[in-house]
Amino acid sequence: HILDVNPAFTLITGYTREEVVGKDPKILSSGRHDRDFYDAMWRSLQNDGSWQGEIWDRRKSSEVYPELLSIATVRDAMNRLQHYVGVFSDITWIKAHEAELERIAHYDPLTGVPNRRLLADRLKQAIVRTQRTGKVLAICYLDLDGFKPINDQFGHEVGDQLLVEVTRQLREILRVGDTLARLGGDEFVLLFGDLNQEEECSAVLQRVLSAVATPFVIKDTAVTVSASIGVTLYPYDAADADTLLRHADQAMYLAKEAGKNRFHRFDAEHDRRINLQRELLQSMEKALVRDEFVLYYQPQINLTTGEVIGVEAFLRWQHPERGLLNAREFLPPILGTELEIAIGAWVIETALRQMETWQAIGLRLRVSVNIGAHHLQQANFAEWLQSALERHPVVSANDLVLEIMESTAINDLEQVSERLATCLAKGIHIALDDFGTGYSSLVYFYKLPVDTLKIDQTFVHDLLDDPEDLGIVESVVRLAKVFNRAVIAEGVESWEHGALLVRLGCRFGQGYGIARPMSSEQLPMWLIHWREQAAWRRLGEISLPTGDLTLMVATTSHRNWVASVISCINNPTTAERPPLHSHHCRFGRWYHGSGFSRYRGYSEFTTLQPLHERIHVLAEELLTLTEVGQRQMAQTRLPELLHLRDDFLAGLCRLVVRVS
Repeated sequence: HILDVNPAFTLITGYTREEVVGKDPKILSSGRHDRDFYDAMWRSLQNDGSWQGEIWDRRKSSEVYPELLSIATVRDAMNRLQHYVGVFSDITWIKAHEAELERIAHYDPLTGVPNRRLLADRLKQAIVRTQRTGKVLAICYLDLDGFKPINDQFGHEVGDQLLVEVTRQLREILRVGDTLARLGGDEFVLLFGDLNQEEECSAVLQRVLSAVATPFVIKDTAVTVSASIGVTLYPYDAADADTLLRHADQAMYLAKEAGKNRFHRFDAEHDRRINLQRELLQSMEKALVRDEFVLYYQPQINLTTGEVIGVEAFLRWQHPERGLLNAREFLPPILGTELEIAIGAWVIETALRQMETWQAIGLRLRVSVNIGAHHLQQANFAEWLQSALERHPVVSANDLVLEIMESTAINDLEQVSERLATCLAKGIHIALDDFGTGYSSLVYFYKLPVDTLKIDQTFVHDLLDDPEDLGIVESVVRLAKVFNRAVIAEGVESWEHGALLVRLGCRFGQGYGIARPMSSEQLPMWLIHWREQAAWRRLGEISLPTGDLTLMVATTSHRNWVASVISCINNPTTAERPPLHSHHCRFGRWYHGSGFSRYRGYSEFTTLQPLHERIHVLAEELLTLTEVGQRQMAQTRLPELLHLRDDFLAGLCRLVVRVS
């Protein structure tokens, strides 16, 4: 019980001495502290003889206030407890000052919302909560559109008031647990947690856009702004807090570029690809300096005589960690950059130097090098190439071939054509590579001074069983012949390919069936073995059916399709499912395309369609049975499929006879 108090006690608490002497100190209790707090206090008094700390008490006026309290135990000479002495001071002003410092440190002074420092803390807490709940957290970076003109026209006072009004509008959208922070200027960040799905975020952001776009009247002035918002979603974007903010910021700039007054979601996969591309470019720049690039060479031959007419140079990267890399693994990201020019120059210089080395041992070969569009479009390209040839006087310009990919985008065809014409006049050959793969085949063929067409390997690869590819190859060969251009087929994988190409009128080819690309050191020995083996003579042993080649290939195509259906029934887990729509198989595409244009006048051709449809319907039934666990039933019905196939092939034979 209270034994005595001093005047300071009365000044702080409002209680007089008479009002408290003899009373329990609990009359001062604020109710803010629990039993554990007081138990700890008494344990300290009993064990240590004292206690000190901050405590909240209540004045006579019922006002709660903070105080700094020290309690000491007083004992007599026999160490017996006599009483306790408590000394305290009112620290209300200290707490108020701390709160003010806290506000200044963590809240924006203009709008009163959290600043960058408090946002960082809130974001980390939101990430932890999201990890615990398994829901979605949206981090939204908002920038006002048109704020600067308002600031400039009406002054900073109006601008500041506009920020206050925008903040008020945004606060009305927030739920409990959401955060609105101002980073400075007209930039805000919103955190929307506990979202169940991505679509919820879109709905919330639409409300944010509407709130910001609301017209404001400030000092009798009507002002209107909009917002560009970048958003990233955690955990889909599983980055740390700082990176998440940066990603949202990047997305905000994309929203502005897209027209403002909208939101744009950060694409983590796209950002990852950009970073990988940046790292790849840096690695390639170092690789060029460290001389890690090499050229491999693939022979090109006359299919009928076996003569090696030249080689094509392929760029490879001898990566210190990943080993030998194909160009398609590293070249695409550099297209259109200065590095493309640097590597293109290295390729040509290296090829010319290699040609000199080969000539020194009596080996003269025409070498084809690929030239990128960005390199080709340089104003000084022709002059630079001439200088490169002059640095290698042993090499004849006639032995160099520049290959331009037909799928390459060339911005100024007229200027490029002039530069290539200059090269052609000096004896350099020009080839149009991958002919037929893009949308500019005939334009490039007509506009550019090329003397060689290279048929893309995608058409040659399926030449033996795709009548459409056969038709394309045949058309390219005829086109080259009409315009007196040489033609080379890429992707020759077998001598059957070679025999059919010769039958179509294409005498030159390259591909794995002849030789894979090899190092410059391997090529001379390969040439010796090539001449000794005389493998091209096998072409004479291959007999192709006489008559219409297109119908022959169409027949093979249909046989292969039926075989793939049977394989899929017998091996459902490993075999690849063939296209089941009658218009989507190779035969169907040809029948309803170039086949219809060419043979529609024959009744034998038109009778094929209903039979082809029946085969596809039956095949789909059998594959469905297989997929639902009734493979045995499907296998018992295979004779039906084979019978229809034979009837169909007999119909094709009748068409072959009629056409021939």
